[in-house]
Amino acid sequence: MLYSIPMSTTYTQLSTPLGTLLVTATSAAVTGIYFPTRDRKPKDRTGWTEDDGTGPPSALLARVRQQLSEYFAGSRTTFDLPLEPGGTPFQRCVWDALRAIPYGTTTSYGAIARRLGDAHATRAVGAANGKNPIPIVVPCHRVVGSRGELTGFGGGLDRKRWLLEHEGALMGLGA
Repeated sequence: MLYSIPMSTTYTQLSTPLGTLLVTATSAAVTGIYFPTRDRKPKDRTGWTEDDGTGPPSALLARVRQQLSEYFAGSRTTFDLPLEPGGTPFQRCVWDALRAIPYGTTTSYGAIARRLGDAHATRAVGAANGKNPIPIVVPCHRVVGSRGELTGFGGGLDRKRWLLEHEGALMGLGA
């Protein structure tokens, strides 16, 4: 029987145009990105280590900081980071589908459900989208309502609108 060895969590905070983001990772993968107002912010940080730039740096968190900084500066449109979002098999399928949405475009919950092979799974796709623990990198902000309207976002609709404007994806949307 194989036993899972608990991986320790390292975190950093990154100042962005959307506020200070909390980024969490193991030594192997990014596990979360949290907005300042996000309700699902981790409550128990027991055993976490902060990568604040004063001690030995986490190579992975340095890459995350670099890539997010480039994204917010407008010079990066894709991310190349190892991710470990957890979640159920269905949620992971939805999150993989989110990563396939090109920068500067949007899609609907229904379109993702159809892509996953079940046109009736629109609400399930919406629920999985809402539980995405790694927003921006896993671009849940690129999912809009069936008529192009902005719908829920863990960071708030103002941040969703900002991200879509930043990517040039709001043209023609009923925002």
